[in-house]
Amino acid sequence: MIKKSYFKMTAVLMATSILFSSCASIVSKSSYPISINSAPSEAKIVIKDKKGVEIFAGQTPATLKLKSGSGFFGKARYQVSFNKNGYDTKTVPVEFKLDGWYFGNLLLGGVLGMLIIDPATGAMYKLDTEFLNETLVQSTASIENKELKVYVLNEIPTEWTKHLVEVAK
Repeated sequence: MIKKSYFKMTAVLMATSILFSSCASIVSKSSYPISINSAPSEAKIVIKDKKGVEIFAGQTPATLKLKSGSGFFGKARYQVSFNKNGYDTKTVPVEFKLDGWYFGNLLLGGVLGMLIIDPATGAMYKLDTEFLNETLVQSTASIENKELKVYVLNEIPTEWTKHLVEVAK
């Protein structure tokens, strides 16, 4: 008698967990850690979401969590801007992609998991990369660098040539 009630209770609990859960929500996460570094280090970083809202400001190295979802059925996208005096500003995208576990809903999570839970929590997406390690390029037009550079005419960058003015001989 006890075995039958135990079996029924276990079956009900399993059926309930399958009915009210979703595969990607169980196996995956709705936010992911990302490590951000730069060469040279201690560059200022600003992270903005796909609406242009600043969600983080700090400096490298940094580790933080980014949400994978951006609204119902919306995947998150971020832009990380690196800035350091004497170096060109660099902006790098951070993308999320569809998590393969989302399709596990066909077997385990059912319609509820596939159409409501995973899309609402963002668990249907996962981070494309866990690390950003960017090398900044030293700026050729630095305000802090007070020097005079002399160029031979054929060494001048092509985008500067339209600003050249011939001087009378």
